Amino acid sequence: MGIVCPYTWDVPGGVQQHVGDLAEALLSLGHQVSVLAPCDTGAEGLPDFLVPAGRAVPVPYNGSVARLSFGVRAAARVRRWVRDGAFDVLHVHEPAAPSLSLLACWVAEGPIVATFHTSNPRSRAMAASAAALRTALEKISGRIAVSEAARRTLVEHLGGDAVLIPNGVAVHRYAGAEPLPGWPGEGGAIGFLGRLDEPRKGLAVLMDAFARLAPDRPGLRLLLAGPGDAEAAAVRLPAELRPRVVSLGRVSEQDKARAYRSVDVFCAPNLGGESFGIVLTEAMSAGAPVLASDIPAFRSVLAEGAAGELFPVGRADALAERAAALLDDPGRRSGLSAAAGRAVRAYDWSTVAEDVARVYETVLPPGAAAGPVTVGGEGAH
Repeated sequence: MGIVCPYTWDVPGGVQQHVGDLAEALLSLGHQVSVLAPCDTGAEGLPDFLVPAGRAVPVPYNGSVARLSFGVRAAARVRRWVRDGAFDVLHVHEPAAPSLSLLACWVAEGPIVATFHTSNPRSRAMAASAAALRTALEKISGRIAVSEAARRTLVEHLGGDAVLIPNGVAVHRYAGAEPLPGWPGEGGAIGFLGRLDEPRKGLAVLMDAFARLAPDRPGLRLLLAGPGDAEAAAVRLPAELRPRVVSLGRVSEQDKARAYRSVDVFCAPNLGGESFGIVLTEAMSAGAPVLASDIPAFRSVLAEGAAGELFPVGRADALAERAAALLDDPGRRSGLSAAAGRAVRAYDWSTVAEDVARVYETVLPPGAAAGPVTVGGEGAH
């Protein structure tokens, strides 16, 4: 099995997490897996299944900055990896992004599955490049979308359809975590995880809500986790409230799980552009009551509000009101935690990976021998 990740492995992100967890789940099911991704070849602690494809460059993409790898050198690495891998199936992620997945579609021949993660119904770049992408995308035998929003983006901009298989989460990784020392504390704590300097993650909305809540709640704290300048984010707050904002910076998987367990309410105030909501499933696995903005992807994960509270997008006043109600109602928080624990089972990788493997089976010709994926024009290997 060959899997291609278009975004650099050096910087944490939802797609990278998805690819890594999928690889581990497939390995546990007995598959052989090789993952190709942009990555600094000198990076330490890389998983055995990862094949670094060199450094990436930052490119504005889908309202964020994605670190991608493209060009002649990257194409040569993709070609060599496909040729030497002799994969039964090639699984590319985000093939519309100008990176390794698109290059793999161009150079490879054989069974190809693609997973689409992006949710952006107004993507001018994707619409404009659809014709140029068509020669690559026509090679794809099976399509997966991680959410209805991602499926709709695919249909509207690139045509065709996809089977819906959600992002997975390793529930066990978060369920047994212990809170960080001293958290959540008697005054209560609200948590946030994401890139602090990325506007669409909505941290500014949460900061404005915290400014409304904190004056009447002397012990209330805000726990942030993720890359970015926390001091710059906290500048929206009155000076006397800033010491009550604690930033962990970029965290390990272990500390991320502990962060979810360290708060009374986990808040996802995202403004849009999310196709799924992996932070929600992680928080749900950890047992944290969730308060999230009412965007379609989050509403779906939270079972239309049955497994977590929702508030209108961008409304700091509504966020503050819902957060206050949750902080004051331990019974409601306990009920949401229990409901989330039941709902998140559908997203466990033990289930999701088997669904993905079934898509692989649909694209393999009957009685296919090992290694049907080849480099175009070079024949079988």
